[in-house]
Amino acid sequence: MSSYVGVLVSDQWLQSQFTQVELRSLNSKFVSVKNQNGKVTVGDLPPLMVKLKAFSALLTEDEIRQILGESYGDMSSEIDFETFLRVYLNMQGQATGKLGGPKNSSSFLKASTTTLLHTISESEKASYVTHINIYLADDPFLKQFLPLDPATNDLFHLAKDGVLLCKLINVAVPGTIDERAINTKRVLNPWERNENHTLCLNSAKAIGCTVVNIGTQDLVEARPHLVLGLISQIIKIQLLADLNLKKTPQLVELVEDSNADVEELMGLAPEKVLLKWMNFHLNKAGYEKTVANFSSDVKDGKAYAYLLNVLAPEFCNPLTLDTKDPVERAKLVLDHAERMGCKRYLSPKDITEGSTNLNLAFVAQIFHERNGLSTDSKKISFAERMTDDVQISREERCFRLWINSLGIESYVNNVFEDVRTGWILLEVLDKVAPGSVNWKHASKPPIKFPFRKVENCNQVVKIGRQLKFSVVNLGGNDIVQGNKKLIVAFLWQLMRFNMLQLLKSLRSRSRGKEITDADIMNWANRKVKSTGRSTQIESFKDKSLSTGLFFLELLSAVEPRVVNWNLVTKGESDEEKRLNATYIISVARKLGCSIFLLPEDIMEVNQKMILTLTASIMYWCLQHAAEEGEVALSPANGNGSTYTSDTSPAPSISGEDERSSLCGEISSLTMDDAASDITVSSSQCENEDTEIATAESHA
Repeated sequence: MSSYVGVLVSDQWLQSQFTQVELRSLNSKFVSVKNQNGKVTVGDLPPLMVKLKAFSALLTEDEIRQILGESYGDMSSEIDFETFLRVYLNMQGQATGKLGGPKNSSSFLKASTTTLLHTISESEKASYVTHINIYLADDPFLKQFLPLDPATNDLFHLAKDGVLLCKLINVAVPGTIDERAINTKRVLNPWERNENHTLCLNSAKAIGCTVVNIGTQDLVEARPHLVLGLISQIIKIQLLADLNLKKTPQLVELVEDSNADVEELMGLAPEKVLLKWMNFHLNKAGYEKTVANFSSDVKDGKAYAYLLNVLAPEFCNPLTLDTKDPVERAKLVLDHAERMGCKRYLSPKDITEGSTNLNLAFVAQIFHERNGLSTDSKKISFAERMTDDVQISREERCFRLWINSLGIESYVNNVFEDVRTGWILLEVLDKVAPGSVNWKHASKPPIKFPFRKVENCNQVVKIGRQLKFSVVNLGGNDIVQGNKKLIVAFLWQLMRFNMLQLLKSLRSRSRGKEITDADIMNWANRKVKSTGRSTQIESFKDKSLSTGLFFLELLSAVEPRVVNWNLVTKGESDEEKRLNATYIISVARKLGCSIFLLPEDIMEVNQKMILTLTASIMYWCLQHAAEEGEVALSPANGNGSTYTSDTSPAPSISGEDERSSLCGEISSLTMDDAASDITVSSSQCENEDTEIATAESHA
């Protein structure tokens, strides 16, 4: 099978301004207009471009036509794909100017990729290289390439085969990737390299990274701004992993001993918890200011001096606060931190220039080395009582990662806290059922009046009812109050609806029909049987699924070369089942499936997660078959772009050439969505194990 090439543009500078995800999406739209009209003219662009998310909220169709009229005297002039891309960039600049400059997100995980200016920070690059050299120094495969020299482009060269990024994900969240699934030969062929990058991107999503605008081809080319952006997210997830009550129950000391305060703490983003922890100690140390960011508020180094003096007074240097030179003070701060065990990742200049990412990483290191929190057993016991049961916690994780994979504007840190305003649920509904939300009747956070939250949540329930969800005992106030069982039940139906819609969009390319759970199970059984194997399942609760063998046979049936049967166990003991389950998840992600379940979900045969896994494999298989058919029909499009067949990463739906996951990553942050049919069959909500009606009565 040929390697993945993607969309190529003859002008290398122009090609560098877009990711492959963006190029495929824009090319799809360009080809659609050309197929409809026989050619593309300047006059065809206004109705096309006004539908793109980059412009829809900022420019009207008339404004776009006026801007084009200033550049092109004849609106009937025919244009090619490269001209279209240049028009897009020009229009994007106009839209950004009208907005008043690019928006800055408060959360590092929601930082989107700009296609106008691609700049990288050499200081950040050096810091990340140091981190990699330390944490992967003993890796059996990578140690032959380490240490990397931060002054060179060694980092980007090593990242091209995907092994480094996969290993880094496992450092951040151990066990995410079964390393047996990583292709680790010294020289990889294009197929193996693409598999590694597909595994990397799907696993990055599974730990909470935002990768909507990054494609495997971007990683193969090792585009510096995209590689560093992904590495930055992975490292920060590692550094902030303990900033929650589950990992560090001592954090309860930061709030009063009340359920409301602890719940508020649980709902904070990790970087907000880190700021709260820092200010807690600064207040004890007598520092009069409140640190609200990791940039301007720490540039003079004084906050660091107070923080380190209260946490590690034995290493205190009186000159730190007495010195007038900020650079000298920053140097003394770093010396102090190094004496207490913090690795030196940043320079005094990084502190005085207010590098947000590096300062955040520095504070996170200080927290790991010495958090200075109480070991009061009563407080810790109180915090432990506030944590969820295992099943609820696992489901919250799955829904959180799924929502964050959709590419909506908001970022979810804690599902049960973040959905209580209703806004995030409305964003999700608008993504999976476009046009279903009446935004005129919605209030965006921060929301001052409680009744506005109820209004948002009432609209959520109303839309759910229109989509034929089971919402018998669910009211908007239940979501506002944070009723976990009812929220989980609603989110499962929402995720399931999205999953079935994606499958339906593929089936509609032929005769099309509603998809049911039984259809998915029957497809899986037929697929396995077609390879001559006898294994079959009776339902998604079939206990035989716990061995993992059925899924390995299914994966092998859709792509024979993806499973290494020498690594498969019989699945007789719990340990053998776990080995198979971890391998299944990594192989599925390597193939191109975007999934968020855990090995325990397979071992315990969690019906919901088993369904999503099977449907994800089915989606990839059907989409791959459709993609190959389309490529065979039109190997070249005649407008500067070329395609070759590829099985991964997971391709698109509804005729869009955007990368899409099963659970809804159907657009990049700057691309628009294909409209989808929101009609579902009544059978969609049959046989629900967790119907809202049985979850809990309406308060």
